[in-house]
Amino acid sequence: MPNDPAFRDHQAWLGYLQPDGLVVSATALVDAQVVLDRGALAARQQEFLPFVSEVEDNDDTVHPIADFPAFARNFLEWPDDCLFGLDPSRPLPDELTVPLPELGETLAPTLAFREPKPKDESNPWLLVVRVLPRGTDLDAVHTRTEAQWSASETRRFERLLRETRVPIGVLSNGMHIRLLYAPRGENAGSLTFPVEAMTEVAGRPILGALHLLLHRYRLLAAPSAARLPALLERSRAFQSAVSTALAGQVLDALYELLCGFQAADEHTKGDLLREVLSKHPDDVYAGLLTVLLRLVFLLFAEDRGLMPTSALYVRHYAVHGLFERLRADYEHYPDTMDHRYGAWAQLLALFRAVYGGSRHPQLKIPARKGYLFDPDRYAFLEGRTITDGRLPLVSDGVVFRVLRNLLLLDGERLSYRTLDVEEIGTTGRSSSSSFGPPTGAGWSWRHTCCSAWIWAARRRSRWHLCWRTWKCWADSC
Repeated sequence: MPNDPAFRDHQAWLGYLQPDGLVVSATALVDAQVVLDRGALAARQQEFLPFVSEVEDNDDTVHPIADFPAFARNFLEWPDDCLFGLDPSRPLPDELTVPLPELGETLAPTLAFREPKPKDESNPWLLVVRVLPRGTDLDAVHTRTEAQWSASETRRFERLLRETRVPIGVLSNGMHIRLLYAPRGENAGSLTFPVEAMTEVAGRPILGALHLLLHRYRLLAAPSAARLPALLERSRAFQSAVSTALAGQVLDALYELLCGFQAADEHTKGDLLREVLSKHPDDVYAGLLTVLLRLVFLLFAEDRGLMPTSALYVRHYAVHGLFERLRADYEHYPDTMDHRYGAWAQLLALFRAVYGGSRHPQLKIPARKGYLFDPDRYAFLEGRTITDGRLPLVSDGVVFRVLRNLLLLDGERLSYRTLDVEEIGTTGRSSSSSFGPPTGAGWSWRHTCCSAWIWAARRRSRWHLCWRTWKCWADSC
C-alpha cells in the first residue's frame, strides 16, 4: 500500500496538515476506495475562491471565509432541509444546548446537520458546526466574561460534542476550518484546514481533501462504508491494529536491548552487571524497559514539536535524526554495525539533557527532572557500575534495531504525532503470573536473556507503556 499513488496522495495532505490525534487515516481512505481526484483540483479551487474575501488586518491582507453557512450550502452542497439553526422554521433543538451552571457557561453549536434517515431516532445528528468571529484563536486558553471555565474554544467544542453524543464537529473562525472527531470513550482528534493555504496552487490537495471529507456526497450519498462516519470509525480500527502490531515490536526492541547489554557485559568480563544481578536482578529488565519508555516519549515529543528544532539538536541529539544516520550506515556498511559504537552515548546525552536541562543558545531545554529520566535509578545504563566508569559498549547495530522496531511497521514509517493508543506493550490479557528471572551461581547471561524474554512476555500487563501518561506529560512541556 505505501507504493499506491492514492495512498501517497492522502499521506501528502495529511502530512501537511499535521493532525492533532487521530481523525482519518490514509489506510482507511484507500481501503474504502476514496481517492483524491488530482485532475479536478484546479476547477475545485475556482469554485472555492468566490467564498473567500480579502480583508486588511493589522497592515496585513488575509483571506477568510466571510460566510460559512453560504460556503456550506453552495461549495459543500449541504442541503437546506438537513440544516438546523439557520432558518427560524428549523431552529436548533434543546438537546444540542448544554448548560454548565457550575462553570457559568452554556455550550451550543451555530448549526447542526441532521441525517434524513437516521438509524437512531434518539440521536439523528450527523455533525454540528460552531462558527466563531474571524481570527478567534482556536487553541488559546481563556475565560469568557462572567465565566469560571478556563479553556480553549476547541476544548469547549469538544465538550459540546461529548455532552450531546455527536462525535463529529466542524469549528471555524473564518481563517481555519477544523474537523473534530470525539467518539465516546476515546481520545479526540482534530484536523485543521488553513483557508489561506487553500487559495494557493500548492494548497489545492488540501482543498481537495476538505471537499472529499465534508461534501454532501461523503455525508449522505456515498456507499455506507465510504461515508464520513464510517471512515472515521474505520480509521480508529486500523489504528488499533497498528497498536497491536507495535506492541509486539516493542518486545522485539526489548530483546535487542537485552542482547546488547549481554554483549556489553561480556566486554567487561561481567563487571557491568555483576552487582545488579546479585542484588537487584529485576532492575536489569526495569532499566531496559525504562529506556524504551524514554525513547517512545521522545519520539512523540519530537513529532509534536516539543523538542528544540535547532540544527544542533536535529543533527546531534534527535532520536529521529539518529535513526536516519544509522539507517544510512546500515545501507552502506551492514556488516560492521555491531562493531561500531557511539549511538548509545548520544542517547545517554539526550536523556541527561531532558533530565538536567541545557542552557546552550542553540539547545535550550528546561530541566524536567522527574522519575522517567532520572539517571540515578539505573546506574548500569551509563556504566557507573563498572570499576573504571566506562560507558557500556552497546553497539550501533543494537540501537539501530531498537529504533527500527519503534519507527517502522511493515516497512512504513510510523508517526507518533497521530498515533492514538492507550497502551503500547500490551497485546491483550496475557498471563501475569509471578514468574521471574532466575538468578544465582552458574546462571549465564545466555540463560538470563532467554529468561528475561519469557519473563517480559508473560508479564506484559505489569509493564504498561501508558500513552496517556506520556501525552499529558508532553503537553505540559
